[in-house]
Amino acid sequence: MKGFVAVYRKELYSLFALPVFYAVAFTFLVLAGYFFYSAIVYYNLLSFQAGQNPMMAKQMNLMEMVLRPFFFDLSIVLLLISPLLTMRLYAEERKTGTMELLLTYPLPDRSIVLAKFAAVVSAFAVILAGTLPGIFLLDYLANPAWKAILCGYLGILLLGSSFMSLGVFTSSLTQNQIIAAVLSFGALLMLWVIGWAKSYVGSTMGEVIDYLSIVKHFDTFAKGILDSRDLLYYLIFIVFFLFLTLRQVATYRWRG
Repeated sequence: MKGFVAVYRKELYSLFALPVFYAVAFTFLVLAGYFFYSAIVYYNLLSFQAGQNPMMAKQMNLMEMVLRPFFFDLSIVLLLISPLLTMRLYAEERKTGTMELLLTYPLPDRSIVLAKFAAVVSAFAVILAGTLPGIFLLDYLANPAWKAILCGYLGILLLGSSFMSLGVFTSSLTQNQIIAAVLSFGALLMLWVIGWAKSYVGSTMGEVIDYLSIVKHFDTFAKGILDSRDLLYYLIFIVFFLFLTLRQVATYRWRG
């Protein structure tokens, strides 16, 4: 697509030049390190107890007791930090007036939207890569199942991409970065907890609500299972919010 690479490089450079990116990366990695260390310590404690209890030893599972909780902890941290990565993408451009300049270039709107989205996802992938040293250390000590680990990381990347797509859309709605971040966090939190209402409604509505829950589809990835239905859910989610962003950007041209 025409202009995609140029906008992508510009957005990626802007992200890496911002202090907020390093603050977000530092916070994410510190919390990830703490959660990973806590899970390892807990698993180690249970291992010592299992040494004296053969029945308990049969129930010890590295994926279920360390990696799955670790991936879920990452998803919670991601819920908090993803609005901070996406809040400036369009809000800052509109506030500073550079959005009008960008729209005067002979670039398709879809190239601009996809480039901004790809840049913020790439930045998140760089942050996520910072958690790999702990996994490599675990592999050296315990030889975990790498297929399950890769599946978990794929789930985190898809979940993060979904969060970012919604964040790009909310950023396109306002000129205020704080408002964009609050809208993004509120919408993501609603999609996170909506599954809790499943038990209070009818069976049909409950199934719909359960399907809309964004974290429900992450559970199979955290277990190390690749389910095409969950993969399709995240892809549809991303495409839907990028489409809404594209429609919103299109309104800038006729509104002036």
